[in-house]
Amino acid sequence: MTLRRYLQLDVFADRPGAGNPLAVVLDADGLDDAQMQAIARWTRLPETTFVFPPTAPGASYRIRMFSPRREVPFAGHPSVGTAHVVLEAGLARPDNDGLLVQEGIAGLLPLHVVGEGRTRTIAVRTPRARAVETTTPDDPRLRAALRGLALGALPPVLMDGGRRWWLAELADEATLRTAAPDWDAVAALAEATETMGLFVYARSADPVYYYAVRAFVGAPARFEDAASGAANATLAAWLASQGALPQGDACPEPGRKGHYRVSQGREVGHDAIIDLQVDEHGDVWSGGRVCNVVHGQIDWPD
Repeated sequence: MTLRRYLQLDVFADRPGAGNPLAVVLDADGLDDAQMQAIARWTRLPETTFVFPPTAPGASYRIRMFSPRREVPFAGHPSVGTAHVVLEAGLARPDNDGLLVQEGIAGLLPLHVVGEGRTRTIAVRTPRARAVETTTPDDPRLRAALRGLALGALPPVLMDGGRRWWLAELADEATLRTAAPDWDAVAALAEATETMGLFVYARSADPVYYYAVRAFVGAPARFEDAASGAANATLAAWLASQGALPQGDACPEPGRKGHYRVSQGREVGHDAIIDLQVDEHGDVWSGGRVCNVVHGQIDWPD
């Protein structure tokens, strides 16, 4: 047996229980694909990440991500949470611009670190997302999944940001909060279009966040995601392309153009806040705070 450092975190949260859980295994050298998949299956968390020394010039560390079912090329909350662990463990330090560089299947991705300790925020520059197609609410593929929901002004769109999501704007936050997904319809949509499922969003008048969102995953399992940095990044890219990002006083920090916050997870017992930033190059940064919950060792057969 080899004892490896093991942590469980809450990502996009200022307190345990509010965000999206993540397991991180440090000192992962010596674990093969089957062992990593077995550990991820055992944790039963949305994702488990494994940290290795970097192999690419300029990288701060190397990461592999696994859901309980398969390896994941990229996801937002595992990227942000793993960077937090790497910093806490002293395995890497941000450069003079506050950047770390994550090496993984998705390539070299920078993460921007601001502050220290409990108030530190970390944001990952997400892979470029693109609109695959826009459609209408009466599209036969979407009709059942959207039935009974009052929709907003922007059309439904299929976005690809490494993972593919159908995005649909709802009329208001109350509609979003009370929506009861038709899981058979969401699963059928996901399977027929080879997507994760349906991501719905609505404008909010809350002073903390500008949008409220919900992510209904239809395949391979059926569940509502507590907080998804990658899915929210596809929404940010879509809003930017439509000129729908908050402007002026609607921005949470005056003078920080293209920045807004979302609320996600209340309907499944969480209360995540995710920061989105569309920079001057059109890149989307997705991030927030991270809380430590479990800190110990994992004893797994070599």
